[in-house]
Amino acid sequence: MEKSKTKFRFEQKAGENVYKLYIYDNVTAYGEWNWETWEYDDAETSAKHFRKELEEIPETAEIELHINSYGGDVKEGVAIYNLLKQHGAHKTCYVDGFAYSIASVICLACDKIIMGLGTSMLIHNMAMYVYGNAETLRKSADDLDVLMESNRKIYMERAKNLTEEELADMMDKETYLTPEQCLEYGFCDEIGNYQADQGRINQQATEKVRQLQQQLNAVQSFRQEMKQFVQIKQEEPKGSEKKALKMVNAFFSAFEKGE
Repeated sequence: MEKSKTKFRFEQKAGENVYKLYIYDNVTAYGEWNWETWEYDDAETSAKHFRKELEEIPETAEIELHINSYGGDVKEGVAIYNLLKQHGAHKTCYVDGFAYSIASVICLACDKIIMGLGTSMLIHNMAMYVYGNAETLRKSADDLDVLMESNRKIYMERAKNLTEEELADMMDKETYLTPEQCLEYGFCDEIGNYQADQGRINQQATEKVRQLQQQLNAVQSFRQEMKQFVQIKQEEPKGSEKKALKMVNAFFSAFEKGE
């Protein structure tokens, strides 16, 4: 059975040429860990998924993009930004909550940006996890400088009353922006008096809890299967298997006591 889309939602208004897209979670290439397949599910906020959804929208349509996200994977977010820019539909972005980090970049791909009451944006420098020697670390820092220069160009394409030097300083300081500030700097076009669809948000939260419960049940089922396997193997242990099986059994016993 296909899972309900909670991180990314795609729907068309009945009888209208308007398509609504929702990004209400972190932007990432990977979905939840699937304990049945032992693989990550496809993310509903990945560029790949976004491309498939945009292919279903006619170039003559209207797109309403709703954002409530802390950000996420820069690579995926920049790809989504460019996919939106390349699409011929007229695009309006509604910031329903947070448009932080790379989520703010995705907003900038739209022809019009409307920020709701109590919303905000966050702009800051990129970060990455790095492991290696001094040469590797220095190269990673240089790479980040290049990536940040490209990232600032996206903001500057829309910016007003703001120099690139001032923008760089704001990103260094990890700056939160109100709708009024975004309007001043050109990062939004209108401050709406609308409220985010609380029913939609509650529905998303309920579905998230349901999915987390499913994952917990899957973990518990896996634990029981492993304990049964260990018990069977312990009936006739051979050599070093005996010590290894004791360690595995101890692990699952401790896991069970921690509930």
